[in-house]
Amino acid sequence: MTYCVGLCLKDGLVFLSDTRTNAGVDQIGTFRKMALFQKDQNRFFALMSAGNLAVSQAVKEILLQGQLFDGINLWNAQSCHDAAVVVGEAVKQVYERDNEALTKAGIEFNCNFIFGGQVKGERPRLFNVYSAGNFIEATPETPYFQIGESKYGKPILDRVITFDTPLNLATKCALISMDSTLKSNISVGLPLDLLVYEKNALKASKLVTIDDANPYFEMIHKLWGEKLRAAFNAIVEPSWNNSGRGPSITAPTKKMGPVPVHKRLQKSVSPAKPIQKSKPPAKKKVVKKATTKAKA
Repeated sequence: MTYCVGLCLKDGLVFLSDTRTNAGVDQIGTFRKMALFQKDQNRFFALMSAGNLAVSQAVKEILLQGQLFDGINLWNAQSCHDAAVVVGEAVKQVYERDNEALTKAGIEFNCNFIFGGQVKGERPRLFNVYSAGNFIEATPETPYFQIGESKYGKPILDRVITFDTPLNLATKCALISMDSTLKSNISVGLPLDLLVYEKNALKASKLVTIDDANPYFEMIHKLWGEKLRAAFNAIVEPSWNNSGRGPSITAPTKKMGPVPVHKRLQKSVSPAKPIQKSKPPAKKKVVKKATTKAKA
């Protein structure tokens, strides 16, 4: 499994991915899921992948080789949108080549990508590219994407991240999101690849690989758990019939009444009449007729 998160903010982009892959509890590997593309200080792209490893590696290789799609590749695309189209076309090409064989083997064609960056002259942009080759773009209202095992890390992102969130705060939030996922899902694991891209830098100025010896991530792992427990303990327990120090939990709702409690109805049953045993029929007496022998 995988967890990757990408954020598109007013000051730049944040990319974070784990490196664990597994095909069962005893087949665990470490593969990098982040790839970077840079050329002549006029463009910078980052790609993170989830899903079938062979499919995602094939897509990445097509992009690295610079294969042209209608004369466009990542190295000459005039906009991030055009570059996202190239990624989608690479996915479609791998699908045309491999899907039939995968289907015969009972394997689903499964891949998902977070792709983003900046072309000189336009703002940083972020896309989620699906296995069909189509994609959507992040907006100020929805400034982040997740792929892979996303549910454990989503709550903190929803509560903290906005388009105006500073990059350092967003980086901390992404790492807490990853730590929550690591805590709850064994299929996501260290090391992590973290890229913080500052707007108009057109290069990877803040790039780091994080393992269990990283002091900042170790601090996040320890402190986040402690703060969660402290926040939990600081919330008062529910009060039943105003018997506690917190607000009453039994206040009537405005929309619905109380949950009905159905009780079993006790029906009156008349006493059963005793069953009278029937007497067996009287045996008929067999009368033997006397027989006389005829005299000769």
